[in-house]
Amino acid sequence: MQEYTLTVFSEDKTGILNRIVTVITRRHFDIKSITVSPSSMEGIYRFTIMLVLEEDQIRKLTEQIDKQIDVLKAFYYDNSQIIYQEIALYKVSTEAFYGSDTVENLIRNHNARILSIEKEYIVIEKTGHQEETEALLNELKVVGIYEFVRSGRVAIVKPMERLKNYLKSIEG
Repeated sequence: MQEYTLTVFSEDKTGILNRIVTVITRRHFDIKSITVSPSSMEGIYRFTIMLVLEEDQIRKLTEQIDKQIDVLKAFYYDNSQIIYQEIALYKVSTEAFYGSDTVENLIRNHNARILSIEKEYIVIEKTGHQEETEALLNELKVVGIYEFVRSGRVAIVKPMERLKNYLKSIEG
């Protein structure tokens, strides 16, 4: 089993997210992360779904999603074919900064940054792979953390976007 990133392109139609997730969960596959955003083409949305599966499973799943009404096209990629990141936010007590360089050093060592300083807490932002955001989380747990949230994967494929080539091929 390995990580795959499934990208699904569709028009903005009510219920499409539910149908895509249903196709995945009916097969008892676990979604590790999912993000949805506009794509580079106006009116077309991009679903980025991270799953851990066997290659034959992701291939069959992609074919099933591709058949859904309102799905323009679905593709899958392994991690070597994409560039990806996540963003994480950490809320830490302001007191953790007093009298110690520990938190400040953690922020520097993990290439994170301070987003907001409030009276009771400080919000830290870290962008990177899941392992990197979790590493900072684990170190911040030692000094005390109030809250943590991480986005789903966002990814860009290394080859040129296949959707544009696909749409050109069917325009004919």
